[in-house]
Amino acid sequence: MSWEKLESRVAGGDRFAGLFATRAGDGGLVLSAHVTAPDGIDTLEETLPPGTVSYPALTQTIGAASWYERVIHDEFGVVPDGHPRLVPLIAPGEPTPRHVTGYGVFTIPHGPVRSGVLESMEYLVETPGEAIPHLNMRVFYKHRGIASRYAGMALSDGVLLAERTEGIASVAHALAFCHAAERIAGCAPSRAAGLVRVLYAELERIANHLDVAVRLADAAGLAVATARFALHKERVLRLVSRMCGSRFGRGVVVPGGVSAMPRLTPAEIGSEIAALAKPVTADAVALMATSSFLDRLRGTGPLAPDRARQHGALGPIGKAAGYADDARLARPYDAYPSLTELPARTHTAGDALARLRVRWEEVDQSFRLIRQAAGQLSERAAEPVGVPCYAATGRATGWAEAPQGEVLYDLSVSEARITRCAPRSASFHNLVLMHEVFAGDILTDFPFIEASFGLSVAGVAL
Repeated sequence: MSWEKLESRVAGGDRFAGLFATRAGDGGLVLSAHVTAPDGIDTLEETLPPGTVSYPALTQTIGAASWYERVIHDEFGVVPDGHPRLVPLIAPGEPTPRHVTGYGVFTIPHGPVRSGVLESMEYLVETPGEAIPHLNMRVFYKHRGIASRYAGMALSDGVLLAERTEGIASVAHALAFCHAAERIAGCAPSRAAGLVRVLYAELERIANHLDVAVRLADAAGLAVATARFALHKERVLRLVSRMCGSRFGRGVVVPGGVSAMPRLTPAEIGSEIAALAKPVTADAVALMATSSFLDRLRGTGPLAPDRARQHGALGPIGKAAGYADDARLARPYDAYPSLTELPARTHTAGDALARLRVRWEEVDQSFRLIRQAAGQLSERAAEPVGVPCYAATGRATGWAEAPQGEVLYDLSVSEARITRCAPRSASFHNLVLMHEVFAGDILTDFPFIEASFGLSVAGVAL
């Protein structure tokens, strides 16, 4: 088996975007790797003949493939030869082996259920008492087998499952799924539908970034800031609910467009956004002027820029470490091309403070994008928001920029039924980097590193 083409693409600057396996009809195994291209995302495939028990590990040259190959090993039993740490990831396994030994070194288990962690996540900290030489993570206690559940579904049912794959990014997952379905069907949503999609996607981004601020403020013991940002997040969710009836924007994005126009007029949406933006901005400025808060974030959990680029770090994690690949700009979709192009600013510190700064910049950007989209939507209120979208047979990849980074769906349809759907969340892709940002830090920085990553364990446990 050869990965030369994929390795050459990555070496040339394209980003490795994911890897998954599918059992072929003859019993062989098809390995599908995703890699970014100037105009989209390509899929490169290698087929392992029936009876193959191993193949050369891609992780040896592309470190970002590590967790993907561990999942393939857990699901199909095929061994990636040369993988540096082939221990169970989604399958139950033996106790994780210790990596650090010596006098006074012990393991502190955090979890699998503890305050501050979404769903069930366990940290196994190997430490002599204060520093963290090594960290093990177990995040698949509630592995749900989402990918296998798509088989046999109609597209209309598939989008309902996509919305529930990662609850905090319901809109982004629905968009990525529908983009794939629309490519197969050859249908293009109207401009009005694209603008409506932007409204919900950017409101979802604001709510998620405010949630990170809530958790960081809480970890720092700033009760007023915690309450203020929780209030702002609640107001965003209630606005979404008033627009469509769901706090998470579910039921809006459908193959071919959206299910309906927002229940609020574009002018009302613009007014609501203006009323939200002012206090959010003021409180963000106040928080970022609090020296005791900044001291806890500055230098905490740094991610080196070269490692972020090698791994293809997504969303605020990548932007905070000098690597930006925002799908809204790099691979634009829906109405984003018609909106004012805003530069994807990056930072190089790569620490918890830089990750929060990126989120505040994205919140400000989202407010502006919503205002622009609402303004354009008022001129297109008479346009249809849905077009027929019957994906009879085909395969395509769809993507969308979730608050955590790019969401990716590899979808295959036959006779109007889903035969395979491989979703990839940004949380899964980025989580492996937490090993590096924790190593060398101290125990008291735990909540600040974890919150600044803004991960969704539900999205990881696909």
